Amino acid sequence: MKSKIMKCGVCGEYTLEAVCGKCGNVTKNPKPPRFSPKDPYGKYRRMMKIWTR
Repeated sequence: MKSKIMKCGVCGEYTLEAVCGKCGNVTKNPKPPRFSPKDPYGKYRRMMKIWTR
């Protein structure tokens, strides 16, 4: 089940709306995607995470 709560990346406010009521920026889901050992692109995401540090 997908979470309905969203978080603003700018002010950190939690809301149920797609747009933050406090600052007007777009909100996003605060939880990371589920881990799957069968993920065909997981290797590349982990490589990008290391390279962007």
